[in-house]
Amino acid sequence: MGETRVDITLKNINDENLYKNGYISDKDIRSVKVQALVDTGAVSIVINEDICQKLGLRIDGMRFARLVKPATLAGGSKVNCKITEGVRICWKDRDAICQAVVLPEGETLLGVIPLEFMDLIVDPVAEQLVGAHGDRIVSRIM
Repeated sequence: MGETRVDITLKNINDENLYKNGYISDKDIRSVKVQALVDTGAVSIVINEDICQKLGLRIDGMRFARLVKPATLAGGSKVNCKITEGVRICWKDRDAICQAVVLPEGETLLGVIPLEFMDLIVDPVAEQLVGAHGDRIVSRIM
C-alpha cells in the first residue's frame, strides 16, 4: 500500500460570510488549492504557516496552553502548534469546516475529522478517497 494524495481547496470562512453579507465580492474570498496527504493518523487538517497566511486565518489558540498536551508528530517528536479558526475544506462535491493545526513547515495533511464530516474513507488498494456510502453523503450531526 502506498500514499493517498488528493487535491483540495481551502477557503477562509470569514471571507465567505463577508461575501454572503455583501461586504466583499466572491473573487475576494481567500482560497488555496493544495495537494494533501490523506493521513488517518492525523485528527484534523494540518497546514503550514505559508498556507495559513495566504488564507488570512486567525489563530484561536496554541496546542500547549491550558490542559492540552503538545501535538505528537509521526516521528514521535512533540511540538507546540497553533490552532486556527474554522477553514472550509472542499473536495469534489463535498466540503467540511474544521479548525486547522498549523506547523511551521511541511505538507498539508487531511485527517479523520474532515474525512468523517465529508463521509469519506480511504480505498488503500486504489490509493484514493471514496464515499463511505457510495455517492450518497450521509450527514452526521456533531
